[in-house]
Amino acid sequence: MPTIANIRCVLLSSPYADADDPEIKECFPNGPKRTIGMVEVTLDNGVTGLGEGYLAVFAPLVFKSIVELCTPQVIGKDGFDIERRVKDLRSLCDYWSLQGAARHVIAAFEIALQDAKGKSLGLPVYELLGGAKADSIRIYGSGGCCDAKEQFLREFDQLAGLGITLYKIRSVKRDILRTAWVLNQAGHRGIEVGVDMCQNLADPPQAVDDVVGFVESVHALTDQRMIFVEEAIGPDCPEGFRELRGRIDVKVCGGEIITTPKEMIERINHDVYDFVQPDASVMGGISAVMDVFDAANAKGIDVVVHAWGGAAAIMASYHAAFAAGGKLVEYPMLAFPLGAEMIGDQGLIEKGRLLRPTAPGLGLTLTPEMETRYTFDETAVYSCALIDFGPPPDSYWADD
Repeated sequence: MPTIANIRCVLLSSPYADADDPEIKECFPNGPKRTIGMVEVTLDNGVTGLGEGYLAVFAPLVFKSIVELCTPQVIGKDGFDIERRVKDLRSLCDYWSLQGAARHVIAAFEIALQDAKGKSLGLPVYELLGGAKADSIRIYGSGGCCDAKEQFLREFDQLAGLGITLYKIRSVKRDILRTAWVLNQAGHRGIEVGVDMCQNLADPPQAVDDVVGFVESVHALTDQRMIFVEEAIGPDCPEGFRELRGRIDVKVCGGEIITTPKEMIERINHDVYDFVQPDASVMGGISAVMDVFDAANAKGIDVVVHAWGGAAAIMASYHAAFAAGGKLVEYPMLAFPLGAEMIGDQGLIEKGRLLRPTAPGLGLTLTPEMETRYTFDETAVYSCALIDFGPPPDSYWADD
């Protein structure tokens, strides 16, 4: 079997979204540019594979340091025995990072090995996992980081152009008129709306009563109904999610920040969510997401993969969804040219559905010329120290 001949950490930065986008103003202190971190594995058969850890969006130099620490643990070992390589990396990292940063890095190694194995065998990654269960999967547009009506209208046009009829927006509990306005506008266009309440950084978490009040207040203003609320409670309060499920008639979901399948499966078995949202670049790789699908299927709940990183992160989660029979996946709407260029024609959307990729491995392209154009910029980081950028008052969204 091919052995691992070389590991390279790849940090790249690309233009991202627009300068007036609220996510940029709130989370990117140095402007509309975002960094991704990848592991490139080279096997001794000459084949390379790419994997990504979401950590690099926030702390690229930390990502690079952990990659360098992990590299000697895998050099010279069987590149096709992916399960064993993950165990090797966990033996190095679990004592000090059983959850969190190291899991993102392990994910990058695992995804890169899946990509390299698929390319070596001439097979898409989902074929390594038992084959695709469908030729296409419904996709939802993930955007809604808007503080002006024209920004929302632009995203509605983007959805229409792709035939997408499900849209996720970001709202906090004070955004009552704003959320009702979006629901009405979407309803006129035949689009359903889910709401991300952005509590995955919240400490302390907002109260369940606050979420119930938000949902009831929005629904009192419109005949339209939000179809799910995501990350409505803080990340370390599973009991709050479970309570919320019993108090609103809207589906409750979450899980994008959970870094081990064990924790996600425990939440599945304790009825914390109506559906779960694992991310391969966060949870330890594609195999970890497959474990979540197995547990969720046994429990009779859906898995909707999270996709908000770069190309390798997105395609890793998509391949898991195709292999496991996922019914819905996330599509990030904010412009990220590097990701689009790397994915190319392997992420086609027709009539609101993601078409099954066909290229070997993950189907990604990365050339030296691309690396030159998207040189790493140390200042291009997502800051979790959120900036109060002064969004308009909720009264702005009152009907004209």
